[in-house]
Amino acid sequence: MLPEIRKILYATDLSENARHAFGYAVSLANRYGAGITIMHVLEDVQPFADSLVVNMLGEERWKELRKANKDQVLERLRGRLKDFCDEVSRELPSCPFITDEIIVKVGNPSEEILDQIASGGYDLVVLGALGHGILGNALMGGVSRRVVRRSKTPVLVIRLPKE
Repeated sequence: MLPEIRKILYATDLSENARHAFGYAVSLANRYGAGITIMHVLEDVQPFADSLVVNMLGEERWKELRKANKDQVLERLRGRLKDFCDEVSRELPSCPFITDEIIVKVGNPSEEILDQIASGGYDLVVLGALGHGILGNALMGGVSRRVVRRSKTPVLVIRLPKE
């Protein structure tokens, strides 16, 4: 039996490589009539650093700054989504995929992505790999490597094309 792809989790770090991977997520969603959940994880500060900042700024101010950062990332994701739809509209009459949800979490990226995979009922996960360092062709990024190794859901890892 062929697998049905109805729900795709696209995890992004907002890099160029992740942007390239988004094209694959959209293409698959368009092909299969699937919805896409877009996820970004803000890496949490270490507890020691967190307590230093709280001591300097106060707990309320620190919470305000963290919320503002999360809101800024949400707006950036929405802007990128609109830009992508504008680019795609040259090839397709309307932006054909359905964005189910945009999720921004704070924590360890691989752990948060794995938790979302486990709780979200996804048929496929799409994410970018590191690609253009000295070892770019030999290594996957740490987050993508951990997600591939531990996910029970199929993971499609996209590398930037060689220029």
